[in-house]
Amino acid sequence: MAGPRRDTRGIVDAPELFAQVRFRRREPAPVLRPYLEHYWLIDWDLPKPYASHLVPHPSVNLVFQRYGTGEDPGAGFAEVSGIGLELFTQKLEGRGRVCGVQFRPGGFRPFAPDRPVSQWTGRRLPADEVFAPPAPPSAVLDPADEDARVAALDAYLLALGPEPDPQAERAMALVDLVRTDRTVRRVDELARIEGLSSRSLQRLFAAYVGAGPKWVILRYRIHEALERAESDPEVDWAALAAELGYSDQAHLIRDFTATVGVPPTAFAPR
Repeated sequence: MAGPRRDTRGIVDAPELFAQVRFRRREPAPVLRPYLEHYWLIDWDLPKPYASHLVPHPSVNLVFQRYGTGEDPGAGFAEVSGIGLELFTQKLEGRGRVCGVQFRPGGFRPFAPDRPVSQWTGRRLPADEVFAPPAPPSAVLDPADEDARVAALDAYLLALGPEPDPQAERAMALVDLVRTDRTVRRVDELARIEGLSSRSLQRLFAAYVGAGPKWVILRYRIHEALERAESDPEVDWAALAAELGYSDQAHLIRDFTATVGVPPTAFAPR
């Protein structure tokens, strides 16, 4: 990993989000990088409420968060957020801070090896119900210095002692292939590449990723379509549909609208 990714894939109307909040990605300690995408840090102080929207990645997140109003900074808490299958909306108001850990798809299981990752899918749970020792919200959220917050995240995750797991590495490599190779469009193609049956591939993804390979393929294609919709005012949707493996433009538009909640034309650049 050459550093946190810089794209905005999955963020709906990223320019508006960045105008409302201070958003950064930070790199974890080297020993943690095989398991994590990055840390993501958000701070805000808003004169009026704002709703952010995200088409979630196929990743589990550990999120330390604090929401305050007026002079009250609010109490910090930590939760594990499994893969979100639908559009995620978060209302932000007043002052607040979030310090999040985005695990690589397949990278969460080594930190919680006793249960399949599919058990967390679509759920948000207090972190203490998933991890021991308990997650320390104040240690992560209180420091004014951003480097200190990153160091606290490193310290906590290292204390959890992730266990190397060849199957987790296999799952991470397969999801990376789906994300980067647009020619992988079908579950049976991915299974053939890996030398697995489609059934075995489904079991691997349920245990280590938390969503099926077909869903992961579709989600990354929708991320691509959303980024194109927001950045290119002259998208050739028929050509993009073919590029992403859809049978026709209408199928892509239907999937996009069902996932994001509005058709692609709603995201024309300003």
